[in-house]
Amino acid sequence: MALEVTQVRKSYAGNEALRGVSFGIRAGQRLALLGPNGAGKTTLIRCISGRVEVSAGEVKLFGKRLGQPNATAQLGVVPQELAIYPDLTARENLECFARLHGLRGRKLHDRVDWALHWIGLQDRASELTAKFSGGMKRRVNIACGVMHAPGLLLLDEPTVGVDPQSRQRIFDMLDELNGVGTTILLTTHHLDEAEQRSDRIVIIDHGQVIADGTIDELLDQTIGKQKRVTLEVEGTVTKLPDGLVFQPQTGRIVGACRNLVDELPLWMESLARTGVRIKNLEMQTPNLHHVFLHLTGRELRE
Repeated sequence: MALEVTQVRKSYAGNEALRGVSFGIRAGQRLALLGPNGAGKTTLIRCISGRVEVSAGEVKLFGKRLGQPNATAQLGVVPQELAIYPDLTARENLECFARLHGLRGRKLHDRVDWALHWIGLQDRASELTAKFSGGMKRRVNIACGVMHAPGLLLLDEPTVGVDPQSRQRIFDMLDELNGVGTTILLTTHHLDEAEQRSDRIVIIDHGQVIADGTIDELLDQTIGKQKRVTLEVEGTVTKLPDGLVFQPQTGRIVGACRNLVDELPLWMESLARTGVRIKNLEMQTPNLHHVFLHLTGRELRE
């Protein structure tokens, strides 16, 4: 296992931020860590990275317990806050972080060249990062966290504040890393990122794991995979076929079905026979957004 988190607890001044969190990540896996504001995500990342000491429980990285010699040697961390030097060039930033990780000589030079190519900034290597766009700074920030080729990479909101093109570029970079075996754990508020760019999803709330699995497993465990159909209609609704419900407050008919090809034509034929005309049809496929709201509630918590 690349990461094992076992019954981790963390308290601050009597307030328990983490209340027995447990999960693991196999080597080479991509895991998205989700949760509402204040759920404990950042505290958990800090505990895993060794930045704060757990109050109870255990964290192991590639079989080594945090606190043991070289336990974090294969760990890379990319914080949400930009951790690069604006008064240094892109190359100088990468060289600085490479040296912090013990790289020297030809190995350092080769790794910096690799990183500049990886983030697509070979032509801007000699420019101060203060002049870079937000997306370019993010890419340098990520590269600084992987100069030592870690086996496990923790990323806290790696695409916060960047445009769609930069988001795509960053995830292409991460896909490349994962393709050569790097294990990735990221936190994100972009649920589409988590659904499309991870093998597994862990959702925490109030300092506890409330869901853990693939998107298909989470759907099966919560709201199911049935497609939601909404029909805007004209005419008097009298009798409805099985599976449909009329909502008087909206004047719409709603239903859920597993097989649209088989069920939807039967519904439409049945409605037509009663004189109801369909003006508009909306279909919604259940996704991670619906699962997340189902598990954590619809209220935005600050």
